[in-house]
Order: sequence, then structure tokens, then C-alpha cells
Amino acid sequence: MDAPLYLRPRVEPPLARLLADRPFLNSLVDALGSPLNVLIPEAVAENAARFRAVYRGHHLTGRVYFAHKANRSSALLRRLAAEDPATVGVDVASTEELRHALGCGFTGDRIMATGPKDAAFLWLAARAGATVSLDSPGELERLSGLVRTHAFGRVAVLVRLSGFERATGHGGAGTRLLSRRSRFGTPLRDKEELLSALERNADTVEFVGAAYHLDTTGVEEKARALEQCVLFMDACRARGLAPRALDIGGGFGVGYVAEAEEWERWTTALTEAVLGVRPPLTWRGHGYGLRNEGGTVRGAAALYPAYRATAGPGYLDELLSLPASVLGRPPATLLLEHLHDLYIEPGRSLVDQCGLSLARVLDVRPADTDAGHHLVHLAMNAGDMSLEEHGVLVDPVLLPRGEAAGDGEPVGVYLAGNLCLEGDLITRRLVFLPRLPRAGDLLAFANTAGYAMDFHAHHAQRQPVARTVAVERRGDSWHWCPDEDYWPITPLGGAVG
Repeated sequence: MDAPLYLRPRVEPPLARLLADRPFLNSLVDALGSPLNVLIPEAVAENAARFRAVYRGHHLTGRVYFAHKANRSSALLRRLAAEDPATVGVDVASTEELRHALGCGFTGDRIMATGPKDAAFLWLAARAGATVSLDSPGELERLSGLVRTHAFGRVAVLVRLSGFERATGHGGAGTRLLSRRSRFGTPLRDKEELLSALERNADTVEFVGAAYHLDTTGVEEKARALEQCVLFMDACRARGLAPRALDIGGGFGVGYVAEAEEWERWTTALTEAVLGVRPPLTWRGHGYGLRNEGGTVRGAAALYPAYRATAGPGYLDELLSLPASVLGRPPATLLLEHLHDLYIEPGRSLVDQCGLSLARVLDVRPADTDAGHHLVHLAMNAGDMSLEEHGVLVDPVLLPRGEAAGDGEPVGVYLAGNLCLEGDLITRRLVFLPRLPRAGDLLAFANTAGYAMDFHAHHAQRQPVARTVAVERRGDSWHWCPDEDYWPITPLGGAVG
């Protein structure tokens, strides 16, 4: 057999220490069932501190807003609510997320309301004193109408921009888009309509600044967009407005796979498998966006870059340090010169290393393939652990039941869910494990707190949705409580192990 194509996860303390405690994790699943989500609230506070350290390194002020949609947890939100109010807030994208944030201890002035907004969302955001990130002049008019009708005070607003362009000819003749067009935000070409709306509604809204979010990992594109937002805010000041903050969104990324060599080896092997020059690496020849057309690979792999040397706070530092091409100074210098606060909205990167998802092995049987692989059925479905739904490929960690751990040879398996559907695969990729699992063993999927552990969870076929618990290490043992019972002012109960 060829050498196993591992994609072993990157795990750091305290998550690594949690994964090492097999008896504790097995006892949790015995008590609470499979699947089970486990969160480490202290880790999210540590991540916020790392982002704040980047601010200090560049002498910047502003606030880190957690993108709530990344995880439904109350424990994570309550732990962040206990952080410095001046530096940590929450970004909410629905009425229920806003209600949840308020119930977890965030005051309105620490909340950013983003995304599509109906009248109820706008009303509650205005009533609570949240900052509203506006997508269009029409949304601004609707908010202003509510403020006038209900006699609210002025509401703090950001205006989200999109459609950033760059000059391509001599003297600025000709332009091209810096990034894909977005259905969110007001294109810069329509800025006059937006500025007029801000001036017309100055009695109802306080214009705080501009915002953008680019769906790209390209640091240069984000730096160019930041420059154009700074120029837009200069134009606002020339019109008598007084913006003071720039929100650059999220997208700072996470490194899921520990070793660059493993990621490069696997992606190369995928291309070879699509071409047919090596055995298939996926269920029924799935290509993750690649296809073979007459001996040539076509398409693009729809995969998240699972190995990232620079991500999270490091990515933010790189962005702020990047030499600017138009205005001639790095983004951090531009913000300092203009006395702008920096707002960011990390989701995935703020909950990096904050949790894992556990699944009990139900059954192991030979797979219906010619290669002699096995099919491992789990007490979990693809909605319970949806890393692959976001293009993230990374191996689970095998946690054997009891003491039998080291016997067996590396083996390739396919992971199937508990739904009565052919398509319910936890991953379409052949996953290599150190030995063949047995019924009763656990598989632990590391680093699922960002968009994977509850983003797609559902009650199909009345299968149980994963419970979530919060854990902390005290002395020689882990302590846990249900996610909804966690508060940062009281020690966790339920010591196990």
C-alpha cells in the first residue's frame, strides 16, 4: 500500500490537552450522547487578546467584533462579554442573534448589526443602541423612518461599501474590479447617492464610518479596498461629515492542517487521481471541483486552504503592514494619520482552537469499492460536523475505547453519517487513520467551533442534534457544564476524569 495520505489537524494548548484525555471525552459521550460538541471558553478570550496585541503593535485603537454566526454557543458569547467593553464586541446578523447577544451580557453600544435587516431587526437594534452597518441608501431611509416614527435618539451607523476598482491605464484611464462583486454593500460608483442620504438624514443617524468585507484570502485586495475606504472617508469630511472608524470585516482565516507537506502531497494526489494515474482518493471519484477532460485537469478545487502559514492575528498584522500602492503608506499608517479607529469582525479565526466535535463509531464494514477500503458509520451526520461543507479537509483523531489503542496498521476509510441517505457522508475523501476503528471508539474532529459544529445542524429523521458543553481545566481534572449554563463568574461543575 502507498504511504497513508494524512491530513493531520493542527492542535495547540489547551485543545491538545483536551484531546489527550480519552477517558474524559469518552465519559462525556457516555453521559450526553453522540454527537457532542465541546467548547473551551477561555480559548476565545485568548484569541481576542492576540488580535488586541496586533492593534497595540501598530498603535491602533478600535474594537474586535465577534461574528456571532460562526457559532451558536452562549458560553463563548458570555466569555467575550466579560472582556474589556472598549475593545471587544459582537457582530449580529439577525434579530435572534441580537437578542442572544443582549441576553449574554453585551450592552447595545458593543453590538454591530450587519446583514439583511427586516423592520423588527432595525427597530431592536435602534432601540438597544447598537451600531447599524447599512448595506444601501434604501436601508438607511428605512432606519431613519423608524427612528422618526418611534422618537429614538440618533442611531450610530456605518455604511458598507463594495465594487472597489483600480485604475489600469496611464493617468487613471480605465478601471477594473479589485474583487468579485458582492450582493452586500453600496458600490463606490454610487457614493454620491449614499452621501446625499447621509446628509439628508443627519437628524436620525450618526455617521460613524465606512465598512467593507471581501470574500477573498488575497491580502493585497483587502489593502487596496482599505485605501479606497480611507479616500471615501476623506470625501465625507469634505462634505462636513465626521467619520471616525473603518470596519474591514473578517476573513482572517484558520490553519487546520498541521503540516504543509501533507497538504501539498494530498492536493497533488487528488489531481493525479482525477487524471486516473493513481487510485481514487474519494467516494465515487468525487473531484472537489476538478474534472478530467481528455487527459487534462479542468475546473478549480473548491477547497479551503487548510494549511495556512499565516492566519488569524498574523494575517491581520500582515494586512496592516503591507506597503500601499496608491497612497504610499501601509494601511496601519493610513489609519493612524487619519485618526481612524479600526473595527474587525473575525468569526472562524476568533474561535480557532476553541472546540471539537465527538462522534461514536456505530459500525465498521467493508466498503463497496475495488480497493478494499472500509466504511465507518458514525452516530453523527454531515449537518452535525460540516467542515467539508465549507471546503475544509482535515483528519479526525481516533480515540479508542478503553485501553486498547496501539494495535493495527494505518488504514484508509470512508466516514458515513447516521441518516438513511446515500449522500450523508461526513467527508467524501478517503481518510487515513492509524488503525481500523472499532464500534464504540470515538472520532474527534478538532477545531470545529467556526461554522462547523452547529451551522448546518438539523433534526432530519429525528436524529439527535449535538448537545454542547463548556469545559475548563482545574488542577488535574477537566470540569464541564452544559453550554447554556456557563457564566464567566462561576466555576464549572461536573468534574469528570
